Amino acid sequence: MRFLRQSLTGLVLAALTLGLLVYAGLLVQGAVQTRLADTPEPAPARERVFAVNVVEAQPSTVTPVLSAYGTVQSRRELEIRTALTGRVIELADGFEEGGQVTEGQVLVRIDPADTQAVLDRAESDIADAEAEAREAERAVALASDELAAARDQADLRNRALTRQQDLVDRGVGTAAAVETAELAASAARQAVLASRQALAQAEARVDQAATTLARARIARDEAQRRLDDTVIRASFDGTLAEVSVIEGRLVSANEQLARLIDPSSLEVAFRVSTQSYARLLDADGQLRAAPVTAVLDVFGTDLTATGTLNRAGAAVGEGQTGRLLFARLDAAPGFRPGDFVSVEIEETPLENVARLPATALSPSGEVLVLNDDERLETVAVELLRRQGDDVLVAGDAVAGLSVVAERTPLLGAGIKVRPLRTTPQAAQAPPDMLELSDERRQRLVAFVEASERMPAEAKSRILAQLGQPSVPADVVQRIEARIGG
Repeated sequence: MRFLRQSLTGLVLAALTLGLLVYAGLLVQGAVQTRLADTPEPAPARERVFAVNVVEAQPSTVTPVLSAYGTVQSRRELEIRTALTGRVIELADGFEEGGQVTEGQVLVRIDPADTQAVLDRAESDIADAEAEAREAERAVALASDELAAARDQADLRNRALTRQQDLVDRGVGTAAAVETAELAASAARQAVLASRQALAQAEARVDQAATTLARARIARDEAQRRLDDTVIRASFDGTLAEVSVIEGRLVSANEQLARLIDPSSLEVAFRVSTQSYARLLDADGQLRAAPVTAVLDVFGTDLTATGTLNRAGAAVGEGQTGRLLFARLDAAPGFRPGDFVSVEIEETPLENVARLPATALSPSGEVLVLNDDERLETVAVELLRRQGDDVLVAGDAVAGLSVVAERTPLLGAGIKVRPLRTTPQAAQAPPDMLELSDERRQRLVAFVEASERMPAEAKSRILAQLGQPSVPADVVQRIEARIGG
């Protein structure tokens, strides 16, 4: 009985336990379903605020600068060529590549033997022509005297004929005597005609002698010019380039021996777009004499020269666009013809213009500005010029407003922002300096000293910088970029 009672008690307890577990599972299932069926109460949304850099738009009068690239060239160049064929017997001491010469200096002498012989023959021909002229003048004088004598003889014959005719009229003369007198008078007149013809021939001989003398003098002058052409002189102070002759060489006529360049009279030629060219014209359509600055990049030590816009090209070359402009440089130490330089031209000043970063302007010509609630608004502006990393816009629309300096895809109208203002005149950070090792310093110094294209002034300045304990990093980077380091 005890076993049966304990077994029944165990079964009852197991049934109760199982029932409680089922009831607890149902409660948990109901709670979960109720929880899933309930709508959660949303949390309060927080507006995102972006930090942006802003600049104050302060309209003012700005002088835009037009940037271009050009080539330096000399305004005065001369090709030294020979006028005749001959052998070079003398060259000036400075007749070499880069040699300095002065105006009037003898540069080249060509063997004058042949031209001197031609001149001597011309002088001899002049002497013969002068002797012929004198002889012709004497012949004219003799012919004149002969003509006078013939005329006197004719007068005598005519008077004799008249006497014979008078005698015949008085009955004391004969017809034979009259006939003889007439024949004598006719012969005298014939002699006068012959004398006149001889005088005309003598005068023609004088004219021919004068012509011969003039031709001989022309030949003498031509021979003298050819003799003078054997000596080539410098037409102005300058520097020699493209020297291609040595002493003793046989040169031909019109052969180029060298080029003479005036390094003190330089100009820069550069090309701009037609739109930019139109902005450089005055009210009359003429090119303004605008100030120009030419910069030559020489290993971080820039050479700068100022000048004035001078003229424009007469025509647009085939396959080219824009306009070719020329600017005369005032003083350009260190510049040489052929240098590739950057050119900056000052345009006409613009009034009521705001200068903004180029990143502040959208492709559609709009900028983002801050309102009183520090929210962004879109403002359309008129783009006037692009100046490097900046733009010049009309200042009426943004005068006194805070403009977002860098636009991003996350920024737009109505967005709340936290402005970060920058001062318009930020202090320029000092250049980074490097301390070089001895091996690296010697490598840079050797490259600079071996450079032939670097002007002497720039070379001395760079060597002075390399001699300091600390060297500007940009100078080192530019030099190593050229040596491949």
